[in-house]
Amino acid sequence: MQQAVGVRPWYRGAVCCGLLVGVATLIQMGALAWVVDRVISDGASLEAVFGGVAMIVVAIAARALAQWGQEVCGQACGLRVKQQVRARLLARLQQLGPVRLASRHSAGLASQLVDQVESLEGYYARFLPQVVLAALIPMIYLAVVFWLNWLAAIWLLIAAPLIPLFMALIGMGAQRLNEAQFQAVTRLSGHFLDRVRGIATLQLFGLAERSVEEVSEVAHDYRRRSLKTLRVAFLSSAVLEFFAAVSVAVVAIYIGFGLLGYIQYGPADRLDLFSGLFILLLAPEFFQPLRTLSQHYHDRASALGAAEGLVALLEPEAGEEGAPGRAYDETEPDEAQRQRPGAVALDDVELRHRGRERILGPLSLKVDPGEVVALIGPSGSGKSSLLQLIAGFIAPSAGRVRVTSTPAIAWLDQRPLIVQGTLAENLRLVAPGASDEALRDALGQAGLQAWLASSPAGLDTPLGERGAGLSGGEGQRLALARVFLSPAKLVLLDEPTAALDPETEREVIAGLTRLAASGRTLVVATHHPAIMAMAGRVLAIKGGRLSTVERPDASREAYS
Repeated sequence: MQQAVGVRPWYRGAVCCGLLVGVATLIQMGALAWVVDRVISDGASLEAVFGGVAMIVVAIAARALAQWGQEVCGQACGLRVKQQVRARLLARLQQLGPVRLASRHSAGLASQLVDQVESLEGYYARFLPQVVLAALIPMIYLAVVFWLNWLAAIWLLIAAPLIPLFMALIGMGAQRLNEAQFQAVTRLSGHFLDRVRGIATLQLFGLAERSVEEVSEVAHDYRRRSLKTLRVAFLSSAVLEFFAAVSVAVVAIYIGFGLLGYIQYGPADRLDLFSGLFILLLAPEFFQPLRTLSQHYHDRASALGAAEGLVALLEPEAGEEGAPGRAYDETEPDEAQRQRPGAVALDDVELRHRGRERILGPLSLKVDPGEVVALIGPSGSGKSSLLQLIAGFIAPSAGRVRVTSTPAIAWLDQRPLIVQGTLAENLRLVAPGASDEALRDALGQAGLQAWLASSPAGLDTPLGERGAGLSGGEGQRLALARVFLSPAKLVLLDEPTAALDPETEREVIAGLTRLAASGRTLVVATHHPAIMAMAGRVLAIKGGRLSTVERPDASREAYS
């Protein structure tokens, strides 16, 4: 209902068009009963009933036009709600950042963002307007039937609640089935993506066929759940159609026996061809809005099943209570700060994660453009978390992080991103318009000129997913070349020399030295004494707080 607030004009348009459909149907049936009565009872000619025939034609045209308007307004309503929800989800994913999203499977998130949001459309486009129409249109028809024959109206009034009653009973089961179905498709998405990502390893160990069987088994489970949901939907439609058909049949029997004179009770003796035919034509239309609502009740169950997962994603996590910090404050009045690319300022920042005590803070930090700062501390002290805060990968639980958002920030950690493609394509991820000469220059600054010269394909050397074809040191220097190629003034490095051999370490550190000499701002989490030696400041993290270490040489002994 909160999402429906922003689409009320389209929602009201769908309801108004639906009411016009009901009124046009009433006029059409009344005119048809009048024409038949005049022709059969009075023997009127076609010229005498021309006005009634014209009214039927006009009512049919108006009904078709109103149905088109109802469909258009409903679709517009559903489309705008999907846009709103997707915008909220994308904003939420951006707020969570890659750190908090690491615990969620990317395939599951994609399923929520696409499939589950799509499942909301039917609720707003069809079900929600039909709820109003299922209450108003039968009341209008009931009033007309009551005016013609109160006994027939009473029977319709008795039969009408049976449809919503059974619809609600079946709908509760359908909602639970839809929730289980969405959970199953989320698991299936993650299961399939995991197998695709690890297909090379599975083939090496001879487990490819077994993986195919596992995926097939999970897919069959999803198929069974889908068919079970469809069975419930078809069953609900069959039950409601049965009650509607029986009710119409009872009204038809009453009218038939009344016209034949077999029923003398109540207003039966006043039945004539016009009133009897009019009631008989209105009886199916009286139940039609309820039958249509039952058809769209599956949309409601599907939407509620999808909303269960979406609400769980949109709910704030522990540590997000109150007003969260701003990763990039564009409203900061200090214009001088914004005009100095590479500058960093943290004001009383705190960070908490779900189920854990405070990780960082409160702490404050200021880094000037062109400065090199080394962060040291024992494992788990929060060095990586501090870099992630500065990068905007995670929002602070309190305080403010002020970083100039343009040009971009460069990030380099122990596992550089390397995609399937050529060497040039991997370099151009950060600079799509860079020339071949610029690519070679960046590789040279990163210490890869000898490797490039020995490669027969040069910049067209093919690279596999996650750096297949490169050693760990070559992948790290490739990522460093991207940093040289990027326009970023602020470079954040998380243990860039970890797990490298001594020779590769020296080459990477030489590249970092050249990077610092180019005027970039470097903030490095490290244990390496050579990187601490090149830093202008060394800051130790202990107990979530920052302290300045006067001598980089002593810092390694104290905090390694």
